[in-house]
Order: sequence, then structure tokens, then C-alpha cells
Amino acid sequence: MNQLEKQLNKYFGYPTFRPGQKEIIEDILNGKHVFATLPTGSGKSICYQLPSMMIDGKVIVVTPLLSLMEDQVKQLKKRGFKQAVAINSFNTTVERQSILNQLDAYQLIYLSPEMLQNKYVITKLKRLTISLFVIDEAHCISQWGHEFRPDYLKLNQAIERLGEPTILALTATATPDVQKDIINHFSRTKFTKHIYPIDRDNISLIVEQLNHRSEKDAYLINLFQKWSVPTIIYFTSRKEAERVSTMLGEKFSQLSVSYYHGELETSERLLIQEQFMENQIDIICATSAFGMGIDKQNIRLVIHYHIPTQLESLIQEIGRAGRDQLSSVSISLIAPNDDILPRRLIETELPSTEMVESLFASLLHIQQSETTISLNQAFIHNHWPINEVQRRFIQDYFAENDLMTQDGRIELHKIIPQIKHDLIKRVEQRSRYKLGKLDELFQWLTTKECRRQALYQSFQSTVREAKYHCCDQCGFTLEQWSPEYGKRGRELKSWQAQLQSILLPFESGGTGHE
Repeated sequence: MNQLEKQLNKYFGYPTFRPGQKEIIEDILNGKHVFATLPTGSGKSICYQLPSMMIDGKVIVVTPLLSLMEDQVKQLKKRGFKQAVAINSFNTTVERQSILNQLDAYQLIYLSPEMLQNKYVITKLKRLTISLFVIDEAHCISQWGHEFRPDYLKLNQAIERLGEPTILALTATATPDVQKDIINHFSRTKFTKHIYPIDRDNISLIVEQLNHRSEKDAYLINLFQKWSVPTIIYFTSRKEAERVSTMLGEKFSQLSVSYYHGELETSERLLIQEQFMENQIDIICATSAFGMGIDKQNIRLVIHYHIPTQLESLIQEIGRAGRDQLSSVSISLIAPNDDILPRRLIETELPSTEMVESLFASLLHIQQSETTISLNQAFIHNHWPINEVQRRFIQDYFAENDLMTQDGRIELHKIIPQIKHDLIKRVEQRSRYKLGKLDELFQWLTTKECRRQALYQSFQSTVREAKYHCCDQCGFTLEQWSPEYGKRGRELKSWQAQLQSILLPFESGGTGHE
């Protein structure tokens, strides 16, 4: 066992690396900038967590997934690595101030991209020696990535301010075009690329064509009469997640069923996550807010009661099954008119033409008496209802076109009619792109060819042979499935083992390989 394997075993309890991990870590430790694609659930976080325990300088991890930060910090502390911390909107003002005042005490610092736009945070970070800057979910850099985040476009400025440390850019869902877009964004950086297949050979795929919502309910009832395995059921609607959770809970008293969505209190969401991790909840009925960064090894079923808006989201959500490499299944339930919800969701993510027209009319009117105005004030003045996603889309457009002051106010003298036309054009372009992605997903749902081949063909040229069963188009049915439960996510230990894990955490091995 060489030095890296010894460190892996010491901190995480694994004798060997998964494909790609060791090569990525070796390049990072040698000071090379790395761009890597690894499948969801394949252990991407080991690629920066282990180096953070071995190098002298600090490691910054930028991720939009707040639940991932919280879960990874908690799991690292359980393993005995106390020098990890997350700075995000979950912190109270007092907590954040306390963390920033003693930032030098931490080795691994998780941040949301928005936090890196905070001058005070950057000032505190500049006092540290940053050795590694990790960009998780790197597809957010590309405007053609499925979760484009304009704050990601500003990361190269933050990297420059922090002394240009080694960069590790990681993603699980980037087409070759998106990969090129990400690398081009850091034009001055020479990346060593590690591109690994993102298909998961232990997950079998089924699409069930049904006629009505009631048939979906009946399908689930029939399914859980036969199998009681750790399961996530995904919904677009919060109300439907709650309804189906209640229905299954009443039907199966022996199973613990819960629901999860973004409207729950933060403390409630964190409690539900923890209970699912500890095998106290069997079935989670959830919106897409659940599962990002949840490193539960033994999820056997991922079911889509509703369909997301693009293949990339489907691939990420499917990838939460079978992280222990045992046989697991993805089931997508489809009924007529199932495209209505995702189309409506796309509409609510973008401002309408009427909204933009009305906003600019207000701005031109306010121009006569004011020099600057905040976007929030402009919409209050405008009396036009707008959600947070639409507001951010407009704000990011203004910022990108240098129409805002340093403190985020619109410079009214720069507002001319051409800008309105350009913004409407941007909305239309983005809408076409998103609707095209939805059409691509429905083409996959209705394909008559091998589903595994069709699902990953945009991302890689070949797909590995299925480890257990392939898909319904290749003859797989649930009757052929014999799920193994594998190791429980958090096994009970003897009091001696528990005491040892507290006193000598790195001598007792770890859990999880994510």
C-alpha cells in the first residue's frame, strides 16, 4: 500500500481508490490544474477532501448545493476532521462572523458562489494561503449547462484575488460542448483533463407508460407491497409530494414515509435528511431540492413520479441510487400531459415579454427624477409580480452589460430602448434552449432503443455493459430483480467501537465513499 492509499485508509477507511480518484489527487498534489468528469455517486468529494488533509495551505470548495456543504462538513467532523466549515445562507450573522474571525483554524472551507462576491469574505480569505480552489458542479459556468449560475462566471476574478491557487473543476453532467465552454472560460489556465464515463452500470432503467395519476398511485402501492427498500420518489409539485407521502404512510404502516421540499423550515429539512441517512425513513417523497450531496450508499430505488426539465437533472437524480455499487433501479412514471408541469416550470424561471416591457416603461419614467434605483424598488414601483428566479435573471443581465453600480443599483442614464430588445431576445433564446432540453428528455422517455445507450449518448461515445440488468427496452422487468440491502448506511457499533471512534477517529475507519 503506497502513501496515498495509506492516507485514504487512515482518513476514510478504504484500502483502494475508485476509478479516477487517485489520478486526479496525484495531479492536484503536483500543482496541476485539473478538469474532471466523474459520475454522480462515484466519490468526487474524496478528490478534494483527502488533499485538504495532506497539504499545507487551505482548500476552498465552491458549490451551489447548500445541503451538500452541510452534510459533508457534518460527516467529516464525525470522522474526526474538525477543520471543515461551511459559509452560506444557513449561517446566522453571529455564526458567520465567528467563523470569519477564526478562519485560519479551518483547513477545508465550503462557500456558495454568492459568498465569494462579498468583499468582506474575500478580504478575510486573502489573508490565508489558499493552495487549492475547487469548483464543484462546474457545468454551472456554462450558459448551456443545465444549471447556469452567473455568479460562477465571476469565479476567475476570485481566483485571481486569492493568489491563483491550483484549480480543480468537477462535474458529473457536462456534454463535450459544455466541457469546452468551461475550459474556454479559464482561457489562461492549462487544465489536465480526466474525463471518465458518467454512466452507472449498476442502475437498471424502466419507463412505465400509464394513463392517469391514479394509475401512478396504484403502481407505487403494488411496488411497495413487494419491495421495501430505501427509496426516493421525485415530484415537481410540493403538494403532490405531500399527498403521495400521506397516502403511502397510511397504506404501509410498517414503512416510515416522509416528504421533503424547499418550503420546509431549514431545521426540519436537516432532520429529515439525517433520519433518511440513518435508515429511520424508508421512503422520501421529494422535490429536486432533496438529494444534492446526500451520501447515502444503499438507496435501491429512484422513482420519478414527475419528470424534470432536462436529461442532466434526470441523470443526477438517478445517480443517487446504488452508491455501494449494488443492483439498483430507476423508474420513470409517464402519463398523458406530463409535459405541462415542466413547461410551466420553465415559464416561471424566465420573465415574460410583458414583464420586461412594463419594467422598462417604469425605468424610463423614473429616469426623469432619479439617477439610480435598485431592481427591487423598480418592481415595487412597477407593481408587477416577479419571483426570485426571474428577478435574478434580469439582474444578472444588467450586471453582465455594465448597467449597475458596484452596490447593485441600476444606472438609469444607461437605460436605452435597445437594451430592452436585447433582454427580450435573451429570454426568447433561453426559453428555446430550455424547451429543446425538455423535448430531448421526452424523446428519451419514448425511445424504442436501449435506454442506457440513449441516455448517455450526448455525454460519451460508448456506454459500459450493464453489471446486473440493462433496461425495459432490453427485456428487463422488476420481476427479475433481487435487490440486496447491502450494509446499512450507519451501522450500530458496540460501545467500545463508539468510544474508539471518538478518541481515535482515524484509527477506526470511515463510512461513505463520496
